[in-house]
This record gives sequence, structure tokens and C-alpha cells, in this order.
Amino acid sequence: MYTNIGMPPGVPQHHPQPPMSSQPNLFGNAFNSAGSGLIRGGLGAYGEKILGSSSEYVQSNISRYFSDPQYYFQVNDHYVKNKLKVVLFPFLHRGHWTRITEPVGGRLSYKPPIYDINAPDLYIPLMAFGTYVVLAGISLGLRGKFSPEALNWLFIKGLVGWFMQTALLKVTLLSLGSGEAPLLDIIAYAGYTFPGLCLAVSGRIIWSYSYYFLMLWTCLCMAVYLVKTMKRVLFAEVRSYDSSKHHYLLLLIALAQFPLFTWLGNITVNWLI
Repeated sequence: MYTNIGMPPGVPQHHPQPPMSSQPNLFGNAFNSAGSGLIRGGLGAYGEKILGSSSEYVQSNISRYFSDPQYYFQVNDHYVKNKLKVVLFPFLHRGHWTRITEPVGGRLSYKPPIYDINAPDLYIPLMAFGTYVVLAGISLGLRGKFSPEALNWLFIKGLVGWFMQTALLKVTLLSLGSGEAPLLDIIAYAGYTFPGLCLAVSGRIIWSYSYYFLMLWTCLCMAVYLVKTMKRVLFAEVRSYDSSKHHYLLLLIALAQFPLFTWLGNITVNWLI
């Protein structure tokens, strides 16, 4: 019995309601909270999975075709000296031609050039390209044919030659069903054409007759370097293997160096010749 004895007059009396069982509400609240938690957690995990997988997919595809540009400039004097030896004297390279890998973020990644002599870089190609243009201008000046317009056309000629070398390597990979090599890798490998050209043009400035010997030597060395690199590094990532097709493509790359070097090494006012 509930009584209101002792309550002051004028105070409204509250008639207590019979207690209701709170057990169903407890189960309902628990169910609702658990359900909403599961829904939120499930959607969150699913969303994270979707976003995570999509970001990983985008990053993997970006890194597949384009790499971090800073990677190609991690060089030092020791690397530059040894890399030039490999490019200009590939016959003397006694080490392996494969690149060194290291685990990064749960996946394998190539070590930067400063730690791997076989890694491609863009420092040497860019410096060699600039040197090639300067030496070409000096060669024209010594023959009394220098002009700013001629130097501009030689600059364009060098860029076109670099593009042709890059296109040759890229098309070769595509013909094998593999275009997954990063584009900057291919550009870097193609840019190693210019150290040899600098050597040949320098020989022409110092002694004109040495130009022909140096041109032949640099063509042969670049052919050997690209064949070794394509065979050990780029072709190794091709899924299907056809030895006869690989050999023909490697021979094509090697033979293409001679007309390309001859065209780029011919320093004249008319850049088309």
C-alpha cells in the first residue's frame, strides 16, 4: 500500500503507477544499440575496405606507370662515376644487371640509384642532354655556323631523339604484352644515349678523325647496355615468354642505335639531316 501521510496540504498527490517490467526495454535497447553498432561498424569496415582498396589500386597503378620523380635524383658522385662506366664501357661490368629490391610497406620496392648501380636515374640523362646541346653549339661555332636559331633546332633535335628512343623501348614492351614498366624508368634508360653522344661530339671538337671511331664505339656500347637492361630488368616482368620473339626485339633495339646515334651526332644547321 502506498500512503500519502505527512504530505502538506495543497501539494498535489501523485498516485504511483504500478511498476512496469523493464526487462523488455533492456533487451530492446541492447538489441538496438548492438544492431546500430553492427551496422555502423559493418558500414565503416566496408567503406574503409572500399576506400582502402581503391586507394591502393590507384596508388599501385600510378606507381606502375609513373614513379616518384625524387627517386630518380637520389644520386651521389660515386654512383654517377660508376654509372657512366657501365653505360660507356658495359663490357667491363662484371656484376649482375638486375635491380635490387627491398620490402617497403609490405611489398617489394626497388632501391634508389644511390644504393643500386642498375637503377635508372634522370640526373645523368638531363645533365648529359644539356652538355650535348652545349657541345653541339661549340662545334658549330668552331666551323663558323653558330646561331641562336641553330642551337634551338639542335635542342629540339635532341628532344626528338630522346622521344624516339623512349618510343622504341615502350613499343617493344607493348609488343610483348607488357606496358607496366614505369614511364620514367623507360625515359631514364633512353636518356643514357646522351653520355655517349657527348663523348663522340667532344672527340669531333678535339680531333675530327676520332669522331668516327668514338661514334661507332658509343653506338655499340649503348646497344649492349640496352640489350642487357631490357633482357634482365624489363623483359623479366613480362608474363609470357617467347625466346625467339625476345631475341628479334633485342636485335631490333641494338640495330636501331646506329641510325639514331648517326643522326644525333651529325651536328649541322639543318636538324633534319
